[in-house]
Amino acid sequence: MPGTSLKTLIFDLDDTLVVEKASAAAAFLETCQLATSRYSLDPETLHQTVRETCRELWYYHSPARSYAVDVGISSWEALWSRFQGDNEHLAAFRDWAPYYRRQSWRNALLRHKIDDINLAEELAETFPVRRRDRHVVYPDVHLALEELRRSFRLALLTNGASDLQREKIDGAGIGPYFEETLVAGDIGVAKPNARMFTTILERLDTEPNKALMLGDSLSKDIRGAQAVGLKAVWINRAGAPRHDGITPDLEVADLQKFQKTLVTDHYFDAL
Repeated sequence: MPGTSLKTLIFDLDDTLVVEKASAAAAFLETCQLATSRYSLDPETLHQTVRETCRELWYYHSPARSYAVDVGISSWEALWSRFQGDNEHLAAFRDWAPYYRRQSWRNALLRHKIDDINLAEELAETFPVRRRDRHVVYPDVHLALEELRRSFRLALLTNGASDLQREKIDGAGIGPYFEETLVAGDIGVAKPNARMFTTILERLDTEPNKALMLGDSLSKDIRGAQAVGLKAVWINRAGAPRHDGITPDLEVADLQKFQKTLVTDHYFDAL
């Protein structure tokens, strides 16, 4: 059994529990096939180009750039987010989103000397559909969460727009595992801001020494958690090297390995 002091496990969402980057890439490529079936163009080439054009529009022309940075909304997520909510910044993004999506695709096509506004519209409408078809969790997630919640309280802490992140959670079918879910868009700041971690701890009515953070980002999840006194586990599914001098309290390749280390090897009994 785990040590008596550790009561709560706090999980990151994107690329820790749900497949974010690979799902986005697959949706992009499938959308790009519409263009490459009509014009002589490689789908991966168009994929990389639209990543560039949407990033340029998002970073240099979006109406509430500072808010997007504060809560961690990425340029490719903005291509399918509905930006729901009463926040004035979200309202500005809702108004701008149709232009942003259409123009991102149109600019990408133009860079390949394709001037086809109708196709740009079609691509802009297709990508959100294709991305919403892919609410994918890693194979170890459901079993691990089912087992872990028998011994621990589970919580979810994620950057991004509230509506989009909750849509991912619902689509992946993992919401019921968590006692508390906090999205950066709920409070206006994102990890590694200390307020994300202190707020989830307050909502759980627990202390840092009784909880553990698990995530895939060294800078956002690990460093951010450790700065407020939480121990942190790096879920390094990709086998990436460590950087910036950040040392997690534990590094594992997946949740199955984490569960074994925690329960069988009693790694955090002395927490």
